[in-house]
Amino acid sequence: MNLKRNALKAAFPHTIPVLTGYLVLGAAYGILLDSKGYSFVWAILTSLFIFAGSMQFVSISMLATGFHPVYTLAITLMVNARHLFYGISMLSKYKGTGILKPYLIFGLTDETFSVLIASEPPKGVDKNWFMFFITLLDQIYWITGSLLGSLLGSFITFNTKGMDFALTALFIVIFIDQWRATKNHLPVCIGVGSSMVCRLLFGSANFIIPSMITILLLVTVLQEKIESRNSI
Repeated sequence: MNLKRNALKAAFPHTIPVLTGYLVLGAAYGILLDSKGYSFVWAILTSLFIFAGSMQFVSISMLATGFHPVYTLAITLMVNARHLFYGISMLSKYKGTGILKPYLIFGLTDETFSVLIASEPPKGVDKNWFMFFITLLDQIYWITGSLLGSLLGSFITFNTKGMDFALTALFIVIFIDQWRATKNHLPVCIGVGSSMVCRLLFGSANFIIPSMITILLLVTVLQEKIESRNSI
């Protein structure tokens, strides 16, 4: 019990930026879901079993227009294809996590990935439970936000345009935190540089997959150099 409690205490401070972002984004999702006539039960179930951020927003229109399995599968693969690369990069980090591994894989969102990559458990804290509680807390934040949004959506009416910028702001906060936490900025420069070049080459609608492939290739090729800088 102390093992889990210590891991939870160590994990919580790392999830505070995600807490603020997910409460706002989750609330926006809950409000939009309520506007389509779906009760708070749907907000809880979708956030519990889908838990895919942007895909959940897309699913609102799918629920409203009728469910088409093949179309839904295709859209989900396109929207969440980036997680293929997240998963590859987490292979070594998730090694040896045992029974916790299935949930760690399921709960790997963009924000959770960023926190896990940038965070290491304090001395004496179990790494596996540390990663588990970061993932679990982030999902709890999302479920809470979507539930509140769904419950309040029936009582308040306002223009929700711009609420999704909270996700961009959250990424900026995590980016700055990662930049300040390490002296080796090569991985960040690879990520930013590759994304900018692919954005120019492929356009805003098609640059994510090419940039992920480019980042993966460059990080693989420059792995020894990155690791040597980390050891300095």
